[in-house]
Amino acid sequence: MSANDAAHTPLGEPAAGGTTTATTPAVRPRPALSRLPRYAAGKPPVAVEGFASYKLSSNENPFGPVPAVRDVLARWEDVHRYPETTSAELREVLGEFLGVPAEDIVTGAGSLGALNQLLGAFVGAGEDGAPDEVVHAWRSFEAYPISIGLSGGLGVPVPNRRDGSHDLEAMAAAVTGRTKVVLLCTPNNPTGPSLTTAQAEDFLAAVPRDVVVVIDEAYQEFQRRDDLVDGIEMYRRHPNVVVLRTFSKAHGLAGLRIGYSVARPEITQYLRQAAPAFSVTDLAQRAAIASVRHYDEVAERVQRVVDERERVLAGLDALDWPYPETQANFVWLNLGEHSGAFAELCDAHALAVRRFGAEGIRVTIGEPEANTRLLQLCAQFPHPPVL
Repeated sequence: MSANDAAHTPLGEPAAGGTTTATTPAVRPRPALSRLPRYAAGKPPVAVEGFASYKLSSNENPFGPVPAVRDVLARWEDVHRYPETTSAELREVLGEFLGVPAEDIVTGAGSLGALNQLLGAFVGAGEDGAPDEVVHAWRSFEAYPISIGLSGGLGVPVPNRRDGSHDLEAMAAAVTGRTKVVLLCTPNNPTGPSLTTAQAEDFLAAVPRDVVVVIDEAYQEFQRRDDLVDGIEMYRRHPNVVVLRTFSKAHGLAGLRIGYSVARPEITQYLRQAAPAFSVTDLAQRAAIASVRHYDEVAERVQRVVDERERVLAGLDALDWPYPETQANFVWLNLGEHSGAFAELCDAHALAVRRFGAEGIRVTIGEPEANTRLLQLCAQFPHPPVL
């Protein structure tokens, strides 16, 4: 064996035909990694003979992107080229669409990528070595504690109210001198409730202005109530607000991984510095531009989802199945210890739903046939949810 071969032998493993004499300890990850939960993506449906399979586990748009996006996908040939790293054209298009300066927009690999850029810029270990704190509701988006921990920060989870909504008074009380960021998820994933404008204004008034308040609006396009918070309006009024939005849900571009943040220049200057180079592909940028330019067609698809949501909720009402108010493209079923049995029933009928341990089930609003089957299974199940 050559010296080069030996250099590439895994640590602690004997070379072929020999015994190990290595004294170097096995490589180990950062201690923080062992304390972090693992992200569990929505599983695909099980194939069951006699049933069409439907995935209601990942909050995807079942109707997919608009035709103009499909044209972009079919014509794209520049796989050998690096993307334009500032997403300049997309930011101009988005800026005009949202009525904000293009320089206030920073793109990322989904809204989660945009969040990771923010945490990378503002959260870590302080000069005394102690971790910065990030306050967030729980249960909320399950990637939050993972991203916070990987940034070197300390998550401060605040339990939701019984109806699945943020306990904003408790969240404000959890803010300390070590708090750098607060995460507000509206509508809240996976439980569903949204924040009102009045609630957001009261919360921002109670939080120091040097704390970054993130309004995560991944499901904003599905909302229909007039009194709900609009993150863009909050960013205009409050310099410490950062808005997160995505093309994954309403626009049907989940597989392309593209989202963005909107914030004041005094914040975006650091977000750009923390953004990994080339993290948003040219294909994703082209598709997003086409989708924004054909937003009337996107809105039609979103309305089809909203109509199906209202049909599902009416069906649950008819069964006396309670649920938290949802303005998103999903509904939370607080089935507790019966969550596993309900998930198994759905699996047996080729429906994939998202189970959260013994807490509950999140069900995405999907194709009409899938939603009808879901209601039929709810009617069969002997243990309705509680609130």
